Amino acid sequence: MTEGDRAGPWVVTGGAGAIGSVVVQELLARGGEVRVIDNLASGQRGNLPAPGSGRLSLTVADLKEPARYAAAFDGAHELWHLAANGDIRKGSEDPRLDLENGILATFAALEEARRHDVPRVIYSSSSVVYGFPTVLPTPESYGPLEPESLYAGAKLASEGLCSAFAHTYGLRVFLFRFANIVGPHMSRGVLFDLFEKLAKDPTRLEVLGDGRQAKSYLRTEDCVAGMLLLSERATEPVNIFNLGAADQISVREIAEKVVRAHGGTAKIEYAGGERGWVGDVPKQFLAIDRAVRLGWKPRWSSAEAIDRTIADLLRERGRGP
Repeated sequence: MTEGDRAGPWVVTGGAGAIGSVVVQELLARGGEVRVIDNLASGQRGNLPAPGSGRLSLTVADLKEPARYAAAFDGAHELWHLAANGDIRKGSEDPRLDLENGILATFAALEEARRHDVPRVIYSSSSVVYGFPTVLPTPESYGPLEPESLYAGAKLASEGLCSAFAHTYGLRVFLFRFANIVGPHMSRGVLFDLFEKLAKDPTRLEVLGDGRQAKSYLRTEDCVAGMLLLSERATEPVNIFNLGAADQISVREIAEKVVRAHGGTAKIEYAGGERGWVGDVPKQFLAIDRAVRLGWKPRWSSAEAIDRTIADLLRERGRGP
């Protein structure tokens, strides 16, 4: 019997998404059972490995309806809570979206973990909880935290719920604040948006903001490797880590890379303004010293992560090897 079997199954919410599906693959490689809960609003069945040994199951359910998925928590030893609203901008149009798919969904998942005596919770938070920080690179100790979007507010509130469940009920939680994550199967984000715009008009590429927005970009593989390693090595009741590349890249540089990948003829036009949209944080750069001290570091720079993901998107669209 493997260590994964002895420990019990993993529950992964949002496991059919771009990040969650990589988590699922890595957990399956460790030899245990993985139980995915996903409403398939943005995730896809095709992102998951093909059923084989019977160690992978998928429950299609809304997290706010625990009766539909509670059985997935039976005997589980760890909850990976990755499900969330995937469209930050849409939250400003529908203020309940992040309340329901962020805060209420997180509470429901944590409550099932508590009821089923699941001792460990890994939560995918975001750098947006810092708001518009005045310190770059931004450490985990930065404050006060002033989220600037409803998505960011829901992430911070969900972190608070995880911490409260840890201290009240004895769970151990791991809160990972991501930089911008890029990789295959993405259906949101700057690269996806730029590709979609060029598909509609190959002669012109509109870029939100002035192009000087600069952020850290982390490949999905690096992100998941960080979560796996740090959740094994950190030992506090509440463990908070930034995960990002050790550098930044500007939106202007990204747009130029995308245009070159599409033949180099499209004219780039900037909409202007400091931000891409209301709630956007134009400058983001996370301090990753805490994670590095425990043995993790990203394999790729921000530019390399962008290049690899451009190649992924070209392949997915039948335009690359």
